[in-house]
Amino acid sequence: MRKIFMLIAVLFVISGSFFQPLALAQMRQATTPEASTKAFYTWFIKRDSEDRGYALMDKEVYRYVSRSTVDFLRAEYKQNTFAERAEYFTKVQDYDEQDWLAHIATHPAIMLDDVALVPVTFGSAEKKTILAFLRKQNGVWKITKIDDTQDDK
Repeated sequence: MRKIFMLIAVLFVISGSFFQPLALAQMRQATTPEASTKAFYTWFIKRDSEDRGYALMDKEVYRYVSRSTVDFLRAEYKQNTFAERAEYFTKVQDYDEQDWLAHIATHPAIMLDDVALVPVTFGSAEKKTILAFLRKQNGVWKITKIDDTQDDK
């Protein structure tokens, strides 16, 4: 009887380790561009408010942003080309972290072939809207580009 119980327990462990990666993969694939965008900005704004260095330099950024985009932006950052410009992901130099964190509104994605365009509005008083471009990479929606909705000055 004890051997049968052990055999059943071993089978459950083996089947659990087999099906868990499948369930996680399906969950990742089910994530929407809007959800991925909101998750990124929630992480980014929290991380930015902690004053632990620039979030772009954190390896966690690769969870949300494509490797080629991160690598390109890191190279620009290291050459100090960000100094005169607004922050790439927010398109502003300063913002109210608490207000923006509490008010991240992702709007329905617009699909253009394999690219999702997600408008995102931040803040409650002084609102700011940006456009996030995402592409699915290995079953996960990742940001490839950010653009501003305001005209260049």
